[in-house]
Amino acid sequence: MAVHNYELIETQRDLERFADRHQQISWMCFDTEFVGERRFNTRLCLIQVASEFGFSLIDPFRIQDLGPFLDLIENRSILKIAHAGENDYRLLYNSFGILPKNVFDTQVAAGFVGYKYPISFKRLVEREMDRSVDKGYTIANWESRPFSPKQLRYAINDVVPLQKLYRSLTDKLNDLNRYGWAEQEFALQEEDTYFYQDPHKEVINNDLMKSLYPRERLFLLRLIMWRAEKAQQKNYSKEMVLPKKYLGHITRGIGSGKDALTNNRRIPRKIVENYWPDFQRMFSEKVKPDEQKILDRIPLSKQDDPKKELILDLLYLIVKHKAWTSGIAAELVFPKSWLKALTSDHLKIAGKLSSSWRKELLGEVFIDWIYNFPDLQFHFNGNQLEILTLDGKGATEG
Repeated sequence: MAVHNYELIETQRDLERFADRHQQISWMCFDTEFVGERRFNTRLCLIQVASEFGFSLIDPFRIQDLGPFLDLIENRSILKIAHAGENDYRLLYNSFGILPKNVFDTQVAAGFVGYKYPISFKRLVEREMDRSVDKGYTIANWESRPFSPKQLRYAINDVVPLQKLYRSLTDKLNDLNRYGWAEQEFALQEEDTYFYQDPHKEVINNDLMKSLYPRERLFLLRLIMWRAEKAQQKNYSKEMVLPKKYLGHITRGIGSGKDALTNNRRIPRKIVENYWPDFQRMFSEKVKPDEQKILDRIPLSKQDDPKKELILDLLYLIVKHKAWTSGIAAELVFPKSWLKALTSDHLKIAGKLSSSWRKELLGEVFIDWIYNFPDLQFHFNGNQLEILTLDGKGATEG
């Protein structure tokens, strides 16, 4: 690992000097180290910066007000270069309510020039720059103080290659005439909707919901929300409050009473003894209007439709083929989460496709298929596959 000189910023005055010096820079590479395990709110532990002035490490534990640094993140005249920056920006958004401006994400850029998406920082640096990256401190205890010299050298090396990666990937994007496409993806990280997380996502996406009776479904909704509230109150991880693996066992046994839960060998007795009053209350109370609204959003089981599943598979195969022949990562073109969402909200996915660079890549016929997804049919005509809407419009794939 190469050794680089750096400035360790541990006082408010030094941070203000750092910010004043960086007001007129045109680019800045940055990364963060944080700890999310065993806590509800992720804790920012270290900020690494590379710029024309060299390398800096900012210790947020020692500094009362990070505002001078956060102003740089929001400064549109400064290009922010990061790898998988959405993780860092989400932390800053959740912690300080700020949104980045003018970003370049090397992970996203790599997906447009032939690399898989997502690709690790280590792998990209090795492939693009033919140099190794030490990731031995990835899960180090960044909350501990003082830092060890090895920790700080590791941290600095997370930003050292970024500016060269930016130049290399920019050249490739321009050669392929795709910089504009990449910019559209970068710009998403500047919108608050990008970082919004549905507070009821865990409930709505819980597969167990589909196989429960209505009363059990209501209980599981309350159990999941209760678990999150307890975790937030204590700033514990949800797993520390109640491990996820017990949710199903508790839900299926709650209707038989406390003895059934106590004698269930898959549920620790301590959990039942500590929380039975809460469990009993959550099971016995009638549904409230706001709870019913959440329950109504849960996609319940429908009869399997093999033909619809085949259409989903065919559509994604077409995406993968177009992505492969274009040298763009398929997961960047059409995330698999979108494929799952087609059955419940195809118009939303069609809107995402038709309002971005994906329309140019996938073509208007494919976009039309997505708009008409519920009505799609297919059949083979000799050696050709025809995908049609109910009105007979469609296209043929050889």
